[in-house]
Amino acid sequence: MKRRYRRSVTISVALLATLSTAVACGPFGDDKAASSGDPTFTVAAAGDILIHPQLTEQARKDAKVTGKGEKGIDFGPTMAGIKPVISKADLAICHFEPVTGKPEGPFESYPAFLVPPQIVTAIKDVGYDTCTTASNHTLDHGPTGVTDTLDALDKAGVEHTGSARTKAEAEKTLIKNVKGVKVAQLSYAFGFNGKEPPKGKAWMANLTDFKAIKAAEKKARKDGADVVILSIHWGRENWPNPSRSQLSLGRRLAEKTGIDLIIGHHAHVVQPMEKVAGTWIAYGVGNQIARHDVPTGLTEEGVIGWFEFTKKGKGWDVQAKYVPTFVDIPPDPDDAGKLPEGAVKDHRLLDVAAVLRDGDKLTKQQRSRYRLAFERTEGTMLNRGAADDGLRPLQPLSD
Repeated sequence: MKRRYRRSVTISVALLATLSTAVACGPFGDDKAASSGDPTFTVAAAGDILIHPQLTEQARKDAKVTGKGEKGIDFGPTMAGIKPVISKADLAICHFEPVTGKPEGPFESYPAFLVPPQIVTAIKDVGYDTCTTASNHTLDHGPTGVTDTLDALDKAGVEHTGSARTKAEAEKTLIKNVKGVKVAQLSYAFGFNGKEPPKGKAWMANLTDFKAIKAAEKKARKDGADVVILSIHWGRENWPNPSRSQLSLGRRLAEKTGIDLIIGHHAHVVQPMEKVAGTWIAYGVGNQIARHDVPTGLTEEGVIGWFEFTKKGKGWDVQAKYVPTFVDIPPDPDDAGKLPEGAVKDHRLLDVAAVLRDGDKLTKQQRSRYRLAFERTEGTMLNRGAADDGLRPLQPLSD
């Protein structure tokens, strides 16, 4: 029986405490499901990858130490903190928001991003299999930008969907064989910051439209997909609650299509998860990696959605979990060029629970900040009743 749409609720402190101490099975999979012989696989899906100038400068700094990277740019150390999780998923999906330029630059930031393609190598190295590319920045640099971005992903061995270089590419459904299960991925965005594809080439970037998404899901099934996952760029920036239009479209997609999982992007902050008509909707998984000019505290927090699919009859049972993440940002130096004592010195993407669990050398300030990130993310994720449907952290906080 399909579950009903759940209203927004307030999560009690006692419930949060209970969930925080729950022991995950695995933790990277449902051991009981795996032993039953039913087809089963895991999906990790994370937030926006948006490279700001400070992150590029960090990659230059790190390249001098590692001796790796191309043209003196190495994003590997910045991204490494999530590799233990991402690399464990049977299917890991990133959301690549900007346009890539040439390895040596020049690069641009907001409002029209042009970022180092070296980030794509780091994406591959931490374990991502595919990236969705439909975002409000897809057309920042027109057809050339689309081509350069997809070429960079191809070169790194990362498959993609959401934008296309040719009509034939746009019409081909991205389907991955995941442990014998054919998983299709769709990617759509609400708009492109006022820019449009060239006349007659609307296929270059997928514009959100319910009928188009429904037709794409049906085509994916016709092409042999057993499971269909939708990534959608929607909602209000910097707003932890899903907008009315997100709730309406999300419910319509869950109830009126056969899509098995919906992953939301664009808000740059974490928004709740919710199960609607049997389908999990992650309204917004925040930033995976970004460094906004004015960090808000929330823009450094993100989440990796972790989903365990198990075949049940003609359908799929999907268990949802989450991994709170955090981007460490060094403070601005003083007039003498020095950082405050005890301040972090590098931009680093962290798995919050893992850092706290293994962080014997953390300062009191770091420990407090990371715990705040975990607990605030947890409260947001559960704010539409998802605890009742079993949503919990992949790995809880240690005592």
